[in-house]
Order: sequence, then structure tokens, then C-alpha cells
Amino acid sequence: MKKFLSICMLSIATIGFSQDNKPSFKAEGDLVKATYYYEDGSIKTEGFFKDKKLTGEWVRFDKAGNKTQLAYYESGKKVGKWFIWTDEALKEINYENNSIASVNIWKPESKIALNED
Repeated sequence: MKKFLSICMLSIATIGFSQDNKPSFKAEGDLVKATYYYEDGSIKTEGFFKDKKLTGEWVRFDKAGNKTQLAYYESGKKVGKWFIWTDEALKEINYENNSIASVNIWKPESKIALNED
């Protein structure tokens, strides 16, 4: 019985330790790549820091590994086009001077005009 309890306790401790998914940080030139994880070990968010400020491309994923957000930063400020994927639509948010300049929502029923020259 003592062996059984010892094995159970060891198993519980191993499971608890393996689910400790702290973020990882890796230097890449003058940038630091940050990766944040879900409890199951899959990637939640990836992006870069420069001088302790968010910079460049940041990507967020759901637990299945599907991209749910694509964002851009410059010296910690929101810039450019951001994309957010949901079950209902794709949102395109344009940032200028760290403020929302415009928002477009693309739904599956949206029609797109193509120029086929």
C-alpha cells in the first residue's frame, strides 16, 4: 500500500510540474522574442520586445493552434493593420498614432469585387 501511495504522489507531482508553462524569452539580435503558453503547452501568444516595449508582429492563437489575432507595435504603440479572427467575421482594425483610424468587418457573406485584368 505504501508503494501505491508513493507512486500516486509521484505521479501527481510530475503532472503538476509539467503544467508549469512559464513564458520563454530568447534574444534575437536587438530584439527579445517572447512566447507565452496555454496550460497544455500549446502556444498562446508570440511577439517581440525592444527596449522592454512591444515591437513588430504579435500573433495570438487559440488552444487548437488557429491564429486569432495579428497585431503590430512600434515602440509599445499600436500601428498599422490588425486582424482579429472570430467564428462570425474577420475584423480589420487600422491604427494611426496609437488610435483606431478605421474598422472593417468581413463576414462570410461579404462580396468582394475582383479586377481580372
